[in-house]
Amino acid sequence: MTKLKWGMIGGGEGSQIGPAHRLGALADGRFEFAAGALDHRPDVGREYAQRLGIAADRSYGDWQEMLAGEKNRDDRIDLVTVATPNATHFEIAKAFLEAGFNVLCEKPMTMTVEEGEEIVKVAEKAGKICAVNYCYSAYPMVRQARAMVRDGEIGKVRLVVTNFSHGHHGDATDADNPRVRWRYDPKMAGVSGQFADCGIHALHMASFIADDEVETLSADFASTIPSRELEDDAMVNFRMRGGTVGRLWTSSVAIGRQHGFDIQVFGETGGLRWASEQPNQLIYTPVNGRTQIIEKGEGGLHDDAQRLSRVAIAHPEGFPLAVANIYCDLADAIHGATRDGLPNAEAGVRSMAAVHTAVASAKEGGVWMDARPPMFR
Repeated sequence: MTKLKWGMIGGGEGSQIGPAHRLGALADGRFEFAAGALDHRPDVGREYAQRLGIAADRSYGDWQEMLAGEKNRDDRIDLVTVATPNATHFEIAKAFLEAGFNVLCEKPMTMTVEEGEEIVKVAEKAGKICAVNYCYSAYPMVRQARAMVRDGEIGKVRLVVTNFSHGHHGDATDADNPRVRWRYDPKMAGVSGQFADCGIHALHMASFIADDEVETLSADFASTIPSRELEDDAMVNFRMRGGTVGRLWTSSVAIGRQHGFDIQVFGETGGLRWASEQPNQLIYTPVNGRTQIIEKGEGGLHDDAQRLSRVAIAHPEGFPLAVANIYCDLADAIHGATRDGLPNAEAGVRSMAAVHTAVASAKEGGVWMDARPPMFR
């Protein structure tokens, strides 16, 4: 099969997410890294792109130059990844969608709900894919959990409890470090800090595994380091359309936690538990039965879990390969396959609506509010 051509905007040398995208996109031989505008400094971006093997005439200085250079090529890119600062996502994604490119956007997809709804409409009108990199939902055992819920193996879901908490911003003496400070500055991060950064991964995961959508929520935000304007800790209670109760905690000041993302799903006839620090195991407990450990790579897994597992049982697959699974689903979708596990623009705008609703709820002392985007009410 001919490789699809892939381009990237942002994610330059020294970035946190850029290497994960490059490893993920190229892991399975589905994409060729053909074009890039990798840095806000044009010369630096061009030089780095060429070091990564991109031809000089497709090593661009900025995204506008890349759009102009790619849109009329016979061998134009099939997919562009947008991994730039949050406030730029909308403008770039919209321009490439309107020009007929498929887009993978880092979260958050947009800064406002109105922008998110526009992206949904633009992607639909263009007939192109706009995916959002909620990559935790692409771990094989997360796909296994979703399939078990869909097949009724734990009965009707009653309760989801999830958290995404770490302590890497818990040092008050480091609060003015520019690499930390921007995350709590509304001029750079938007309306929310920790909930928009990590909490929306947990909220998306809850919807994904439960196969349901968040309808209402109540939030409590705290800035535990006084110099921070935006929250570094949040508790969010939510209710789903089908009646499922949700509890979510997210924090960046939980010193001692490294990358604590986990989720528990409790149904009428069983429960499931998955944790990002042990991603190759899914814990399943049937009602009145013994707890079982379901391992990635073992026999009898659901199709999606088997399809997205590469390495034999007992060998770990980590974060870059979860990102790679997003790219696998994208490649299949570009070729016309249905991949309903791929987080799309609808997931992106639902997340942004939840962020803005949580901010409003927290300001009002935790009042319950409708968390749905207007277009889905």
